[in-house]
Amino acid sequence: MVRSPYQLTMPQVRSTSVIFASPHSGRDYPASFLRRSVLDAHAIRSSEDAFVDQLFESAPSAGAPLLAASTPRAYLDLNRAHDELDPALIETVRPIGHNPRVVSGLGVVPRVVAGGRSIYSGKITLNEAQRRLRDVWQPYHDQLGALMDESMSRFGEAILIDCHSMPHEAIETMGERGTRRPDVVLGDRFGAAAAGDVVDRIEAAFTAQGLCVSRNAPFAGAFITQHYGRPARGRHAVQVEIDRALYMDERRIRPHAGYGPLTQILAKVVEQIAEIGRSDISLAAE
Repeated sequence: MVRSPYQLTMPQVRSTSVIFASPHSGRDYPASFLRRSVLDAHAIRSSEDAFVDQLFESAPSAGAPLLAASTPRAYLDLNRAHDELDPALIETVRPIGHNPRVVSGLGVVPRVVAGGRSIYSGKITLNEAQRRLRDVWQPYHDQLGALMDESMSRFGEAILIDCHSMPHEAIETMGERGTRRPDVVLGDRFGAAAAGDVVDRIEAAFTAQGLCVSRNAPFAGAFITQHYGRPARGRHAVQVEIDRALYMDERRIRPHAGYGPLTQILAKVVEQIAEIGRSDISLAAE
């Protein structure tokens, strides 16, 4: 049993409609889960967006909440819908339509970690899956939903920055020879999850610090951006993927020399993104 599914750090004074959240950086592995897995304690971490919550830890200083999962992605994936249940893993569950994520083992209760390595030697019960949804998925999304509603109530809009990291290999083949590969990928589900001017300003915050940005390739956003992004209603959600090679040794899952400089860069990016949620408020009030 995990102790708490998330950690919420609030600013002393909330001054922006922006919310930062990190659903995949959790590293509180239940001992019972580790005993049941066929993977060792290092291999099971390969699905983590390791250290992403720390990379964005300046958010409260910029006036924005930071919601960070404590529960690891291998245990339960908060960036999936609650009904994305995998019949190949969970007893008595029947297939409902074709879901590529579920088929590949990456449902809400994952069957595999990075590289397609199986987490378990057999199946888990439906009761176990439902318990994880009740104890982890529901509290996290209740809290995230409450933060979005609070932004709407206080500021008339909500801007969710859904923070992730991506394996360097995911972008190694991108671009023509000699061109720079992206350091950051912004996913707005091709405009369905956030207004274009909001995404433009988020991109500008990264590029102003010398980071190369692409949009929606290879990651356009998953459940969280799809569920929370309603730009016509003033609710914007943008997924941010940062190349892990910028700050960590992916094989060893340890920060390297680039971690400190990137943290300083991202503190400036966070402040500029938070400003989006302040300037839009002032413009709306005019």
